[in-house]
Amino acid sequence: MAVKIIECPRDAMQGFHNHIPTQVKIDYINSLLDCNFDVLDCGSFVSPQAIPQLADTKEVLQNIQDKGKTKLLVIIANLRGAQDACKIEKIDYLGYPFSVSDIFQKRNTNKGRKESFEVLKQIQSLANHSGKEVVVYISMGFGNPYGEFWSIELVEEWVSRVISLGIRCISLSDTIATASPKDIFELFSYLIPKFSNIEFGAHLHTKPNNWKENVEAAYKAGCRRFDGAIKGFGGCPFAEEELTGNLPTENLIYYLESIGETHSINQEKFAIALNRATKVFM
Repeated sequence: MAVKIIECPRDAMQGFHNHIPTQVKIDYINSLLDCNFDVLDCGSFVSPQAIPQLADTKEVLQNIQDKGKTKLLVIIANLRGAQDACKIEKIDYLGYPFSVSDIFQKRNTNKGRKESFEVLKQIQSLANHSGKEVVVYISMGFGNPYGEFWSIELVEEWVSRVISLGIRCISLSDTIATASPKDIFELFSYLIPKFSNIEFGAHLHTKPNNWKENVEAAYKAGCRRFDGAIKGFGGCPFAEEELTGNLPTENLIYYLESIGETHSINQEKFAIALNRATKVFM
């Protein structure tokens, strides 16, 4: 089975300091659709006050080209956002951030874990009735910087609860780029065999000197779904610590090809998108 590559222009754009005009976003996402990514994390339906850069997500989605085989994912943080997203037919996935850290969950969605899980129940029910699929992002998945209790068993507990709702895709997030290759390998090695019917992904925030080791650790532990962003642009705007970037997609592709792994990306079109990205994020 080929590795799935999820490109995340949403994550790249959301914290970018300069306003990106709507037409520029449309043109950029169109160039990414040409690349034949498995999934494009292309926008969010959250409060414009929280992430003003993505307030035009609906307009962008209404004006992009045919998505072809690429599936579209948007981030939502509450039921209202999910309701808005479900009205748009071309959206396939609703991405919901759920943290095993109660402190971080409150900072991210203004609700603790228990409240957020109840919201997730409602979102999953809505998605089922709307023909959408929910992808849950387990943030702070590899450790906790706030002094709260963290363990693999704690992650397993919340993963089990998420799965009990009928959710079948879970992405483990190294939110503040502190996970070691050992941490990554151990968590994926523990969860993937235990929940063999679940698709686990890796959403890694990396540094220039550790991206390869971290990707390799996840891959060797059985992960076959990776999020990335061209040039490593972006990160999480809600963490206090200064973040390094997303996993650079071009690095991920290089790694996969170096080990003889297959993927779906059109390299010629990807080179065009790579060049466009340097102009979008000037």
